Amino acid sequence: QVQLVESGGGLVQAGGSLRLSCAASGRTFRSYAMGWFRQAPGKEREFVAAINWSGSRTRYSDSVKGRFTIFRDNAKNTVYLHLNSLKPEDTAVYYCAATLNYEAAKDKDGMHYWGKGTLVTVSL
Repeated sequence: QVQLVESGGGLVQAGGSLRLSCAASGRTFRSYAMGWFRQAPGKEREFVAAINWSGSRTRYSDSVKGRFTIFRDNAKNTVYLHLNSLKPEDTAVYYCAATLNYEAAKDKDGMHYWGKGTLVTVSL
């Protein structure tokens, strides 16, 4: 089993940056593909970014491509999401999640484990 704990959220002005972290428990972290999802008030949880077990493959939603970067450090059991050029519409609770199947990592139904989320608020 994998337990995930996100951190790094907060309040930031539009155009600013944040780095989110997701620390995973367990020695099997490197076996999992990892994803970041987000959920804004009144909206469905949506895919943001995913990375395969080694970090050699990544994918992003069209809404964040070119602004957000996902990367991982398997030695630290941690996956990160660097958020640049933030917009008010990026405001949401951000969740990290784990799956054994990288191809499924763009779909919330394909994820096996979830963290509790960290709130990102982007002001004008």
